[in-house]
Amino acid sequence: MKVLVTGFAAFILAFSLTPILSKILYKYKIGIKIKENSVCGDKLTFVSQLHKCKSGTPTMGGILIWFSVLILILASHYIFPFLAKVFNTNFIARLDFWNRGQTWLPLFTLITSGILGLIDDWMSIKGIGKNKGGGMRFLSRFGWLIAISLLGAWWFYFKLDWDILHVPAVGDFFIGFWYIPLFIFVIIFTAISSNETDGLDGLNGGILGIAFGSFAIISFFQNKMDLSAFCAALSGALLAFLWFNIYPARFFMGDTGAVALGTTLGVIAMLTNSALVLFVIVFIYIIESGSAAIQLFSKKYFHRKVFLAAPIHHHFEAKGWPETKVTMRAWIFTVITALIGVIIGILGMGKYN
Repeated sequence: MKVLVTGFAAFILAFSLTPILSKILYKYKIGIKIKENSVCGDKLTFVSQLHKCKSGTPTMGGILIWFSVLILILASHYIFPFLAKVFNTNFIARLDFWNRGQTWLPLFTLITSGILGLIDDWMSIKGIGKNKGGGMRFLSRFGWLIAISLLGAWWFYFKLDWDILHVPAVGDFFIGFWYIPLFIFVIIFTAISSNETDGLDGLNGGILGIAFGSFAIISFFQNKMDLSAFCAALSGALLAFLWFNIYPARFFMGDTGAVALGTTLGVIAMLTNSALVLFVIVFIYIIESGSAAIQLFSKKYFHRKVFLAAPIHHHFEAKGWPETKVTMRAWIFTVITALIGVIIGILGMGKYN
């Protein structure tokens, strides 16, 4: 009940805050600029032409998600106990999901990554920075992602003594110091893949909502109720965001949403010792990032494209698929892989630190 109520509360809160956020974004014209060049400097054709009508659409909508979760978790710890006394009921007090061992680290990751992404979004909008068109250069983004993942890896390995990799249905394997590079890889993968996938209206919001919902279930079966509630809150807030982000989008997620939520998803996967399950649940991220990597490699060394455009969701657009068809089929695909991942994660449970 705690998990369901928390998810519903996050949805209501985020939905209620949307008019305020929308008014601010539109009033101050915090809109995106459609890129004209790829990271290689090549002139973009398909993507820029297909999406030129979206130029000026407000971004930074990811604030709605992490800010709603922040308000809710603080309220659950500092306000709900007071309300429980006023109304003489313990049920409200039991909704508290502020937990040092379960939610502090993912919450810290969510907020710090969200703020850094917010700075990047603002620089892009204002044309600030050495990057063409504004924003942080790729190496700068990569640098602070490495810093966050290193901090998390250090905390898990040295403070929490995590050094076990769980292989579902097989067992737990001691990997020692290799846990640190594994942690870093998972965080970087989810952060960058989430950012790359955030290219169509509603696409990444739906995928992330499914992913956090999946980890809410896995956490629940691991008896990590506060972490499960945290995942449910993210899923609920994402559902409210998605209401306004589906085609035609009222606003976009921006780096403050895509990178922050991707990074947090990786931390939650490590907290539940479900690194391998994560790759099943968001298998679409492997396809998205893989297509972008293949395209860059092929253009650099063979001077030819493998896809009409990359990541692969743009390839399908270039082939003539309507944007909504690409998005909904990606959601269906993710529901299937998430269902498989949850089943593997639950049936193949092992030792958790």
